[in-house]
Amino acid sequence: MSIRLAAFVAALASLLVASPLSVLAHEGHDHEIAAPVTSTISPRTEAVSSAFELVAFRQGSDLEIWLDRFDTNEPVTDAAIEVETPQGPASAVATPDGAYRLAAPWASTPGRYDLIFTVTATSDTDVLAATLVVPEMSSSLREAAVDLSTGGASRGTSMLVIAAVGLLFGALSALALQKRPILWVPALAFFLLLAFGAVRLLAHEGHDHADEAGAGAQALGDRSQILPDGSVFVPKPTQRILAVRTAISRDGEHKRTLELPGRIIPDPNHSGLVQAATAGRLSAPPGGFPNLGARVKTGDVMAYVTTPFLALDQPTLHQQAGDLAQQITIVERRVARYEMLVRSGAITQVTLDDARLELQGLRKRLAAVDTVKREPEPLAAPVDGIIAAANAVAGQIVDPNTIVFQVVDPARLWVEALAFETPPDGLAASARTAERRSLSLAFVGAGFADRNQAVPIDFAIGDPQGLRLGQFVSVFAETPEPTAGLAVPRASLVRRANGESIVFEHTGAERFKARLVRTEPLDGDRILIVAGLAPGRRIVTEAAELLNQVR
Repeated sequence: MSIRLAAFVAALASLLVASPLSVLAHEGHDHEIAAPVTSTISPRTEAVSSAFELVAFRQGSDLEIWLDRFDTNEPVTDAAIEVETPQGPASAVATPDGAYRLAAPWASTPGRYDLIFTVTATSDTDVLAATLVVPEMSSSLREAAVDLSTGGASRGTSMLVIAAVGLLFGALSALALQKRPILWVPALAFFLLLAFGAVRLLAHEGHDHADEAGAGAQALGDRSQILPDGSVFVPKPTQRILAVRTAISRDGEHKRTLELPGRIIPDPNHSGLVQAATAGRLSAPPGGFPNLGARVKTGDVMAYVTTPFLALDQPTLHQQAGDLAQQITIVERRVARYEMLVRSGAITQVTLDDARLELQGLRKRLAAVDTVKREPEPLAAPVDGIIAAANAVAGQIVDPNTIVFQVVDPARLWVEALAFETPPDGLAASARTAERRSLSLAFVGAGFADRNQAVPIDFAIGDPQGLRLGQFVSVFAETPEPTAGLAVPRASLVRRANGESIVFEHTGAERFKARLVRTEPLDGDRILIVAGLAPGRRIVTEAAELLNQVR
């Protein structure tokens, strides 16, 4: 082996030995890859009264305060908050995000702090007492904080030292192989001893700075999560973003409700069909065919139907016209002769009048034949409304009774529901669309004949704005039978992946508990909880579906 090759191999070996030492501190110790840690919650406290719900937690050197209404969880952003702190009274300042901030340098020291909050909002004034517990930081977290502040420089210096030692070892190895090969073994032993000392300086057994640094950083950021007891922890700032709202559940008696399938139909008194009476060819009026959604008035011409005549029909029409013209000429002469005879008294005036009426009828028949040959049939709108359906194409041949247009008044729509039992008179009902929109309904009438083994029932819609014909809805019809339960909004009920129906109870300022319930339909906006929940509980009425997605 040549001297240069030996020196190169020695320097490469020294660098390969030195590089892992700069990264690996000892077995089970890794500064670069942090193990996953569990997020911790910042020191916080909460207080409630009959009017307010307050949450305060440490945010750096400040105390951040979030204030909501107790029963509805609505934010209170215009309140005045006075706080009795260990350093004396202080006033919290409102922030643009809806919270209140208070300088609290004392909260950086571990300990137990009793706080008194005096809240004034509009006409409500309340005093809330709370205790903030700041736990003492563990020794591992303190070492992680020191490592975060000084670790970068020390590790950089250590790596430079190890790299220099590696180069020195390579140089010594080359010199030893050139001058005295026997010196190569002591040089290797000296380098290994120096590297082992550097490792002892970089870390000690069972200590991982990267993990503790990550845990220290996680402790400052709260996140929504499921706690070990199964409840859902949602910080107040997250509740504001999700717009979580609650309501107090109250027991009561309600009428039993039937859920019926229904669909939107037009009011027959304010809708109509435009049909062709005879077969013919469609043609557009001067302004063209009206488009879908166009508003028309009664009598507006929407299309023309021209009756086509075959070649065999033309001679018949000409023959009829010729016969009528000949009869008209004969009757005209008779009328002229009768007029002269009436003056002499040879005939009566009645005979002359009959001849004139016969002449008038013949002229009308001739005009009708000419009209059939020349003028198309106009198709006019039967009612005021908009074009709901259009099937008109220029040149199209339509059959008798073909629906060319459908005109509907969008302000007059009905719901047709199907009931599988005889409904009572004056049935009160409401409806709900697939988009969860609630509709108020007024009973119109029920059919006497079954349709597919069901009774059709018609309801008038109070506000049909935005609805479409044929749209399916769920109709909730009340019955005289009473039933007891808790009425809550439909948005409160969510389903788990296994199909269970649950509602979320607001058990704490930032905690929600899922309650398994059994429900029955009540109306388009509410459901009835008949089992699984006691009255007087705060139930989530908005954003329950979002809470169900917290993992």
